[in-house]
Parts: sequence; C-alpha cells; structure tokens
Amino acid sequence: MKPLEGAIALVTGATRGLGKGIAIGLGEAGATVYITGRTVTASSEFTGSLEETAAAVEQAGGVAISLPVDHSDDDQVKALFEQIQTDQGGQLDLLVNNAYAGVPALKQAYGKPFWESEPAFWDACNDVGLRSHYVASVYAARLMVPRQRGLICTLSSWGGLSYIFGVPYGVGKAACDRMAADMAVELKKYQVASLSIWPGIVGTEFMTQFAAEMGLGDKASDAQAESSPANYNWETPLLTGRVIAALSADPNVLRRTGQVQIVAELAREYGVVDTDGQRPASLRSLRFVLPYAMPGLRQYAGWVPDLEMPWPLLLLGPLGSPKA
Repeated sequence: MKPLEGAIALVTGATRGLGKGIAIGLGEAGATVYITGRTVTASSEFTGSLEETAAAVEQAGGVAISLPVDHSDDDQVKALFEQIQTDQGGQLDLLVNNAYAGVPALKQAYGKPFWESEPAFWDACNDVGLRSHYVASVYAARLMVPRQRGLICTLSSWGGLSYIFGVPYGVGKAACDRMAADMAVELKKYQVASLSIWPGIVGTEFMTQFAAEMGLGDKASDAQAESSPANYNWETPLLTGRVIAALSADPNVLRRTGQVQIVAELAREYGVVDTDGQRPASLRSLRFVLPYAMPGLRQYAGWVPDLEMPWPLLLLGPLGSPKA
C-alpha cells in the first residue's frame, strides 16, 4: 500500500513548475490530488496546463481531479472547497498553498529599486501568492478542524529571510512564513499542522528561462537565482513533492507545526532523493555554501561535510542583503 493511499490533497497553482512537481510527488505516494490553475490546455512551450499535470499524476500512480480556478477570485476558491466537501464527504488531508502570479511582474521589475515600479507590483506578488493562501487556508481549516487531522503547507522561499527579487517579493515571503506560524498556533489543538516550506534553487520552466534572460549567475548575492552552466545544486520540482508526501504520511508531523521546513534538509531526514537519485544540499549547508563561494570546488562538493551553518553567519555572507 502506498503511504498516501486514500488521502485527499489539494495543490493550488499546479499547471507547471513547483505545483506540478508537488502534485506528481503526491501521486507517486498514492494520493487523490485536486489540482487547480487557470490554464486547462497548454498553448505554448512554457505555459503548462491542468491536462498535462493530471496526466503526469495518473502516470505516477495517483488520481488527479482538475478544477480550473482563478485564485484571485474568492468566489471561485470557495466553490473549489465546496466541491471537495461534496466529492469527499468533507475529507481533506493536505492543502499545498502554491498558487503564484507574480513571475511576469518580477521579470519586469528585476534590477529596479521599488520606487521605479508601479505600486501594482505589490499586488502582483501578494494577491495570488499571499492573500490567496490565506483564503484557501480558511476554507481548508473548515474541513480539517472537525475531523481533527490535516496538514497545510505554504510554499515560501529564502526570500523571506534575505533580499532576492525586490521589496514586495521578500515581504510577501516573510508574511507567508509568519502566516504559517500563526495559523499553527490556532490549529494545533485540533491536530492540524501548518508549515512553511522552503525549496532550494528549483529548476522550474520559468526559473530556467528567467535565469537565462536576466543573467542571474552574475549576481553573487542572489543565491536562490544562481545559474551556473551545470545548474549547481539545483532541485527539480519533484523533490519538493516527494518531501511534502513524506510530511503528509508522517504520523508525527504535528511536532513540526509552525516551523519553516527546508526541502533539502527534510529530504535528508526522510531519505528522499530527486529524479536523478541525488539529494541537493540545503542552501545553509557548508556543502552548498563553500563550493558556491569557490566554484572550483563544485566538482568535489560531495566531499564537503553536510553541516548547517548558523543563520547569523549566513546573513553576513552568501544570504546577506546588498549593503549601501
């Protein structure tokens, strides 16, 4: 029996990238996965679609249920959860808050100070990507609390700790972390866990294109956007999916509630590997930091101890914000 056989999961924003990889990882574990997005059928090379993700989930061994949803529309989100309520008799074991609509705005604003972008840059980053996560969590909690079980994973990033893609992005990710922590306080007595999930450098379709177009490999301060010819220490979206599947199957997941959880560190703990059978290092591991700072060592990274460095030391170095 697969570890998530009989489990009901929802992954928002699952047409491509992290959402697609997470849905496939849950499918591998045997879950029934509701997937949402705005694109039903692919229309370009990088668009992705619900049809493609559903096919990949089914191929991985899960059951996929596709529902077109615009997560900027609260009524559509409410209808989504009403559908789950009807279909599954109120069962929802896992919500993955992943929907994000800010990538085009991030590309347009990259390299500019915040005052040179229109104020709408904030909404592009934090309407679908922060507020929508809260709305989905409200409706998910209404299903999970009566059953006294469930897990809410909110996708965030290292941008919640360190400057990466500008002010609205960083504030939004820090808010995701705080939202997950504060929801955990109120949910814990109902046996529902809430976590913030930090992937590493993920080679999504948009990230790969974005890195190439923006030349991010030349920005030493942008650790998450590192783009070397060998894609040094990149993860695939599937690794995050496999890690979230392991979390959802963990009977003791409540001990982690309210915490930021780093995908690479959880992968090591749960014995999860990426598609190539390898396990990337955490961005706070000496195994990543030392070869990142000294590219000549990258071919020997496996010999460097996989030890987490103290946050204050990281913030003084590779994760530090640019100093005026």
